[in-house]
Amino acid sequence: MIEGASNTPRYAQAAKRLGLDPIVLSANPTQDGYLAGEELKAITVDTDNYDEVVSECSRLRATYEISGITSARESAYATVGKLCRHFDLPGPNPESIAQCCDKFIQRRLLAEAGVPIPAYILAANAMEIESAATKIGMPVVVKPAVGIGSVGVRLCRSLAEVAEHTTYLLDEEQRRSSPMILVEEFAQGPQYCAETMGNELVWIGSGDFGPLPHFVYYKWSYPALLTDDKHKRIADVSLSCLSALGLGWGPTNIELRWTKRGPVVIEVNPRLAGSPTPQLVELAYGIDLITEHIKLVIGDECDMRKRQSHFAAARFLIADCDGTLDWIDGGSQAAAIHGVAEVKVYVKPKTQIARKGDYRDCIGHIIASSPTNAQTDAILQRAVDSIEWCITPLPIAGD
Repeated sequence: MIEGASNTPRYAQAAKRLGLDPIVLSANPTQDGYLAGEELKAITVDTDNYDEVVSECSRLRATYEISGITSARESAYATVGKLCRHFDLPGPNPESIAQCCDKFIQRRLLAEAGVPIPAYILAANAMEIESAATKIGMPVVVKPAVGIGSVGVRLCRSLAEVAEHTTYLLDEEQRRSSPMILVEEFAQGPQYCAETMGNELVWIGSGDFGPLPHFVYYKWSYPALLTDDKHKRIADVSLSCLSALGLGWGPTNIELRWTKRGPVVIEVNPRLAGSPTPQLVELAYGIDLITEHIKLVIGDECDMRKRQSHFAAARFLIADCDGTLDWIDGGSQAAAIHGVAEVKVYVKPKTQIARKGDYRDCIGHIIASSPTNAQTDAILQRAVDSIEWCITPLPIAGD
């Protein structure tokens, strides 16, 4: 596995169940704690240096039979594709992955194929961004052309807000690379997410965001409650994304909104959705997406047949202010509620909380499942009500 991500421990567990010995190559194996507690063999290697990764894989191959190469991290997935080609192993098309990870190129390819997307303009400086926002019309979504987890994504309702966010983005982007910014039409309507494996649609879920102007996920529910017509239209649009982007091997995660003109594609992620989506799919349908993905990686056939029909949902615990987390309690009570499948807290007491308006604002999640949607929601709400925390706000300058 190349680099770690939130799903890395589950990939490692699934690999072991299949009789495999997982090894992780990472530039920083201790980063984020993804590899802790799994007794994983981790090797430090500069994963941005393709030749160095090839050299390390070749060294490992002198001792082990490499059955497959993969990653749960999007930024490493194009490298995975290249490595699979180099070592003649099953894997994704690296060129397709690379162009899909650039939101501008992705948008252009989808538009050329007739896939419904928001109006968009690529901009490189403050003047171009303001001009793009004026041309598209308020409100607009302004975000980096490359990135994940809603990092740097914001809804702007006025040119003043566009200018404010532009200053922030250009400063952040210049620290990393050339500042390329996407200005997009705000597609308004319910949020949905489709997961595919190969060219097969696995499920469609529904999502809810916290308060605007940010896009921090608040809840996911599976399956989405859709009419047959809406389900078919979302499914058709989702599958059309695969051919438009040259995908169709392994997992793909597609985010959409149902607007006045029907389903509009917000983003295509050329990899499996992060935690807790795989857990939700397994609870709802009995399909272990991670295990089935690994089967593809090692050249076996995957089995996407649904084994049950339940409802599953996750609620994210989101920090309500900046400051120091003094305590968080109630996890054991929430976990003891019948129907609660998982309670996970990401942070420990005395952690400094600094909200960013993206996935990093989540401090935990709760997953519940039952035979009905209403029952699942009731279980989830009861569990959420059991969790309490206290954050001491940061002192205001001058106090």
